[in-house]
Amino acid sequence: MTPSLDLFATLATHGYGELHACRDEATGLRALIGLYSTRLGPAIGGTRIRAYPNDAAAVDDVLRLARAMAYKAALARLPHGGGKAVILAPEGAFDRTELLQRFGEFVDGLAGRYVTTEDSGTSPADIDVIRSRTRHVVGASGGSGDPSPFTALGVRRGIEAVAAGWLGRSDLEGLRVALQGVGHVGTHLARELAKAGAKLTLTDVDPARRRAVAEELGAESVAPEAIFDVECDVLSPNALGGALSEATIPRLRCRAVAGAANNQLADPAVGRALHARKIFYAPDYAINAGGLINVAIEYAGYSAGRAQRQTLAVHDTILEILERSRREDTPPGEVADRLAERIMRDGLG
Repeated sequence: MTPSLDLFATLATHGYGELHACRDEATGLRALIGLYSTRLGPAIGGTRIRAYPNDAAAVDDVLRLARAMAYKAALARLPHGGGKAVILAPEGAFDRTELLQRFGEFVDGLAGRYVTTEDSGTSPADIDVIRSRTRHVVGASGGSGDPSPFTALGVRRGIEAVAAGWLGRSDLEGLRVALQGVGHVGTHLARELAKAGAKLTLTDVDPARRRAVAEELGAESVAPEAIFDVECDVLSPNALGGALSEATIPRLRCRAVAGAANNQLADPAVGRALHARKIFYAPDYAINAGGLINVAIEYAGYSAGRAQRQTLAVHDTILEILERSRREDTPPGEVADRLAERIMRDGLG
């Protein structure tokens, strides 16, 4: 049975806000745009295309992702709010160009309150098509370029903050890091960490990619499910969300969790369980902000140097959260939430 959707109750649960929907019979477009907050400025967030089991799942996804983008922008001290778009993948054949052009018109109808970019299931080429119908995009080809290296740089800086503030280390030399996922961002991160002297154990659902990256960096590799049993200093989730759950937490043999994946915790109780075990969790939306920082700088007038400087500041954000968490004996995710909410309420000044 398809779950029923109590729309306004769902919005209230997530603290919203605005949810915009578009259905276009001619192109097959069914799309949602969630705007969690525009208090600090226009909302920025990617557009993903994926199949959902039902409409309720699509609504839940867009609302959760837009909220995370708002918190991410606030903690990165960006003059932007948080938004997200999902396009429900049509069943059967469809004209991708026409679909994305119609979606661009949908974005344009929000008059700049939402600025979109690529996400799961979309590419710079897709953003080029959307841009043919609206100027409210970033990350098109010829723009600021691939944001993945900036995301990886920010995560590496966040891991350095964890190493200094939690593990008492002055650098990453010999730090044992277990990486779950070596896709686009994960591979960049693995290279960053290897260059800094970390000892890596990695996995990926793609065996060929797992072997190739391990061979390139002289890392150990394990089967995907075994990564949670690796004895290490830092577990770094860089694959799909929800990796940390009631089932995986008891297996962890790490002292900290710090990675690029979104929505790493299956639910808030997992964050409390990590805290109880004295495993520091670097909140995902705080540590993986580099990609958002890069496209936000593009929106303002791109400067690679400025994007890099702001991404390097992820170190200070994670250290601030870590120190407050220790001082207040509070899970770091809760500390980060309060800090982001304060910034959204009081502004950047």
